[in-house]
Amino acid sequence: MKPDWDKLIDSFKDDPAALVADVDCTAGGETLCKQHGVTGYPTLKYGDPSDLQDYKGARTYDALKTFADANLVPLCSVENVDLCDEEKQGQIKSYQSMDADALAAAIAAEEKKLTDIEEYFKKSVANLQSQYEKLQKESKDTADAVVASGLGLMKSVTAQKSAVGNDEL
Repeated sequence: MKPDWDKLIDSFKDDPAALVADVDCTAGGETLCKQHGVTGYPTLKYGDPSDLQDYKGARTYDALKTFADANLVPLCSVENVDLCDEEKQGQIKSYQSMDADALAAAIAAEEKKLTDIEEYFKKSVANLQSQYEKLQKESKDTADAVVASGLGLMKSVTAQKSAVGNDEL
């Protein structure tokens, strides 16, 4: 992926409206990566620098270039309110009218929702994993018991009887 990404960076290097770059999250970019929720590598993000979104598409040069051409354009943001629909403009005005403490509290509340759902998801997956392992063990134990009960021998005897019966014809 790195050669395709470098090629994409090169294709946008002279475009003042778009930034395509890479950040080393293990070195000088560690703080930036934490700020934007980067936990795995490589992670691709796009959009408003204060609200980056995860890129989930293909990672070939052609796919990245097509996506970048369509999406690395000025977007609805606090700096580009005129590009926002009425609903987003209303949200921006509402947030701008809040004092710093109220805005910080609103952000904390929304971030807590994300943290809570992630925790719930992880616990639920762990529970499902436990159930899966239990069911897998039950299935194996039952299959082993069926084999041990003589199923194979029963089938062999049935086949032998069928063969003997055919000889009598």
